[in-house]
Amino acid sequence: MSSAHAAKRKQTNRWVFVLYIGFFAGLIWGALKIVENYFKFTTIGIGFLVEPFFKHDFFNTWMGLFTGWIAFALFSIVAAFLYMVTMWKLRSPFWGIGYGALWWAIIYLIVGPITGMVFWITELDLNTIISEVCLFLVWGMFIGYSIAIEYTSVRSSEAIPKT
Repeated sequence: MSSAHAAKRKQTNRWVFVLYIGFFAGLIWGALKIVENYFKFTTIGIGFLVEPFFKHDFFNTWMGLFTGWIAFALFSIVAAFLYMVTMWKLRSPFWGIGYGALWWAIIYLIVGPITGMVFWITELDLNTIISEVCLFLVWGMFIGYSIAIEYTSVRSSEAIPKT
């Protein structure tokens, strides 16, 4: 490939791209989490990640809802960066689904109950468990597959010279 073609082609900065993916994952799936809680599919609100730092009643206000949503978006950005560092070359959407399942297990089975973010799994109702698992599966697939598609599309466009 000539240097003129290389100069014309604009490459995506993968770290900025991951920042966008993480932010929009938090925005979109955080909004879905708010809807899940509003319609009583789950008893765990959007502020569960920062629950140990605030009074529970705070999350019943608009400011608490917004705080929880911001915390979920920041968590999603961190998770997207971790995915990029560890699994960015994996192409299948199943890796993203597994990544979401891993985060669900870490939060709902280990860290969450110990820190007071969520109740122990035995104290949660079945609707909450299913809703939260499904949310984290699609959240993980969104992050994982978006990053994988960007990586493979950049890599395949580098292999084929454009004339």
